[in-house]
Amino acid sequence: MKVNNQHMLTYLYLLVYVVLSSGVILYNKWVLSPNYFNFPLPITLTMIHMGFSGLVAFLLVRVFKVVPPVNMTLQIYATCVIPISAFFASSLWFGNTAYLHISVAFIQMLKALMPVATFLVAVLWGTDRLRCDIFLNMLLISVGVVVSSYGEIHFNVIGTLFQVSGIFAEALRLVLTQVLLQKKGLSLNPVTSLYYIAPCSFLFLFAPWYVLEKPAMEFSQFQFKFWTFFSNALCALALNFSIFLVIGRTGAVTIRVAGVLKDWILIALSTVLFPESAITGLNIIGYAIALSGVVLYNYLKMKNVRTPPQTLDENLVEKASKDWKLDKRSSDLFRAEDEEAPLISTDRVLHSGRSVFP
Repeated sequence: MKVNNQHMLTYLYLLVYVVLSSGVILYNKWVLSPNYFNFPLPITLTMIHMGFSGLVAFLLVRVFKVVPPVNMTLQIYATCVIPISAFFASSLWFGNTAYLHISVAFIQMLKALMPVATFLVAVLWGTDRLRCDIFLNMLLISVGVVVSSYGEIHFNVIGTLFQVSGIFAEALRLVLTQVLLQKKGLSLNPVTSLYYIAPCSFLFLFAPWYVLEKPAMEFSQFQFKFWTFFSNALCALALNFSIFLVIGRTGAVTIRVAGVLKDWILIALSTVLFPESAITGLNIIGYAIALSGVVLYNYLKMKNVRTPPQTLDENLVEKASKDWKLDKRSSDLFRAEDEEAPLISTDRVLHSGRSVFP
C-alpha cells in the first residue's frame, strides 16, 4: 500500500506538471492574442512574470529565509549571471512575441527544433563533438519541422522567425549555464535561480520595452486587470516549482516523457480552444517525424553518457564516470518551455525546452 501511495503521489505530481504547463501556455496565448483578451504586449507580460518571480524569490531568500542564498561573488555574477540572464530574457521575449503571429499548435511543433539548436550551439562552443549519428538525427528533426511548416495553414514568416530566434536564444542560455555556472560548481535551485536571474532579466527587457511597447501603452487603451495578470504570473511560478518537484521524485527522463505527452495534449487542446489553431494531416506527419528524431537523439545521448567503452583505461573510465555525474547533475537541475523556459533546464536536450514561462 505504501508503494502504491508513493506511485500515486508521483503520478499526481506529473499530472499537476502537465496541467500547469499546458495551462500557462494557453493562458499566455489568451492574454496576448488580439482575438481574445487583447493585450498584445509580450515584453510587458514577460516583465510582469520576471518582476513577480523576482519578488517572491526575494521574500523567500531574504525576508523569510526559507532558502539560503548561494555563494555568489561579483565576478561570478558579472561573467555568468548577466550573460545567462540576457539570453534568458531574449528567449522569453521572442517566444512570447510568436504568440501574436502563429498558433499554439504550430509553436509546439517548432519547439522540436530545440535539440538541433542546442546541439549546434554546443558544437560551436566546443562542449560537444560532431558525430555522424547525432547529425543524422538533427537532419531528421529538421526535415520533420520543415514538413510540418509546409502543412501549416496559417504560416507566418515573422512569427516563425521570432519562435526560431527564441529557440536559439534558449539554446545559448542552456550551453552558457553548463559552461559558466556548472563548471564553477555553482548549483541554483528554482528559488535561487529566480532570485539572481529574474531581476537581471527584467532590466534587460526594460530597454526594448521602453522603445517598442511604452509608446503603444501611452496612446492605446488596453485592459489591465490586476487579477488576470496576477493569476497568470502565479500559474507560471507554480509551474516553476512543479517541475522541481517532479524531477525530485522521478528524474529528467520521466519529465521528458511527460513533456512529450504534454505537447500532444496541448496541440489537441489548442485546436479546440483557439479555432485559428487548426492543424492538417501534414502538420501531424511532420511533427511525428521530428518527434521520432528527438526521441532517438535523447536515447543516443543517454546511452552514450551511461555506457563508456570497456576498452578505456582506468583514468579514462574515471573521467567518463565524472562526466556522466556532471551530465546527470545538469539533467536533474531545475525550465522556462517555452514556453517561457525554466531558468535551469531539466536537460540540455529537452525538446520542448520551455516549460515554465511559455
